[in-house]
Amino acid sequence: MNCALYSSKKEEIKTGVGMAERPAVSPSGGITPVQQMLASGTGALLTSLFVTPLDVVKIRLQSQSAPFYQALAVDTVPWSNAIRHSKWKCFLYCNGLMDHLYVCQNGMRCTTWYNSPTRFSGTLDAFVKILRYEGVRSLWSGLPPTLVMAVPATMIYFTSYDQLRDFLHYRMGCHENQVPLVAGGLARLGAVTVISPLELIRTKMQSRQLSYRELRVCITSAVAQDGWVSLWRGWGPTVLRDVPFSALYWFSYELVKRQLCQGYEVSESTFMMSFTAGAFSGAVAALMTLPFDVVKTRRQIQLGEMEMLTGSPKKPLSTLHMMRKICAESGYRGLFAGLLPRLIKVAPACAVMISSYEFGKTFFERLNRERVLQRM
Repeated sequence: MNCALYSSKKEEIKTGVGMAERPAVSPSGGITPVQQMLASGTGALLTSLFVTPLDVVKIRLQSQSAPFYQALAVDTVPWSNAIRHSKWKCFLYCNGLMDHLYVCQNGMRCTTWYNSPTRFSGTLDAFVKILRYEGVRSLWSGLPPTLVMAVPATMIYFTSYDQLRDFLHYRMGCHENQVPLVAGGLARLGAVTVISPLELIRTKMQSRQLSYRELRVCITSAVAQDGWVSLWRGWGPTVLRDVPFSALYWFSYELVKRQLCQGYEVSESTFMMSFTAGAFSGAVAALMTLPFDVVKTRRQIQLGEMEMLTGSPKKPLSTLHMMRKICAESGYRGLFAGLLPRLIKVAPACAVMISSYEFGKTFFERLNRERVLQRM
């Protein structure tokens, strides 16, 4: 991706300078939205292939140290006696792109890879034994179902960011430093809004083993009782985490990438520059939004547990009430729980995703230039 200042690009487009070298110059680097979606989709697949084995091993280690009838395990802190002593639990699974909720009841009706009997003594031992006794495919267990939502959401998010960034800068004339903040936040807001009902539907299907007909009846009754807004239950905590994260991430990424280009005196970022800027920006954004991530994780698990309860489920706690409850139980430090695991997960995922995406955009940009030159 070209690292030159936006102003120089804009001047180039106006005056026609450099048109011989760049026949198809555009704010997006000469690629179409479809090509942006292909680049982001490829990056999403690569990120999932890289991150999924790490999360599978982590969850497998957690499952053997915290059986189903021992509280709610490591994914969250119990908040009621009824939940604390229940024989079922929920856990979050991450493929590097999104968090997905799995629900289990009495050790049954859960994913097969979660209930595997193999015992591990540590992370390295888990990798070795899974490869030896269960095969390579087990390291990517649970990946296909989550990609159904993760890849489209990522394509919407990254393509929307690029389009919004170009629109705000070239059409609206916004200040360069403000563009990534606004475009990143708006792009994530749109992606979360689109995906939120699908995630809720997925949770219902997993928790109750509903058929599609039963699911339609369930959704219809929920809409009739609480309105269409009920399909976006849990949207608020997700937005509070993801929108600030996205705004901070893109602001840091564009800034760090530009500084690296200036430091090495190059006009275009290399793969390693994008990788470094992505990892650093992901770590910074993860650190700054950690309290919202803790609340979002609790809220998501709480919603999953409510779906498994029989009878009339209780209304979930609001975000503010949940933050107060966390502080009352664990102090303010509770809002920053799980910092190291989050950094270990988020930084590499962001680095792989953005560097793959930038590489894909560069590939399409060069391809388009070659096509234009061949026509001349």
